Amino acid sequence: MLECAAVGVPDEKTGEAVKLVIVKKDPKLTEDQVRTYCRANMTGYKQPKVIEFKTELPKTAVGKILRRELRDAPK
Repeated sequence: MLECAAVGVPDEKTGEAVKLVIVKKDPKLTEDQVRTYCRANMTGYKQPKVIEFKTELPKTAVGKILRRELRDAPK
């Protein structure tokens, strides 16, 4: 992973779920590998329900990640 961000998104069952947005460093990284790592190292409610890969994360002029844009982006 080059960089990533986790945001909360609405979920019908739990009210809110975790969405993980990743910028890949290694193009071979797969969603299954990320899920396996999360299952082994995170508590169930902290594991991402949605995993999305992007080429870059939206940022402000000073380099801060714009989480609102990630949250509101379509799946």
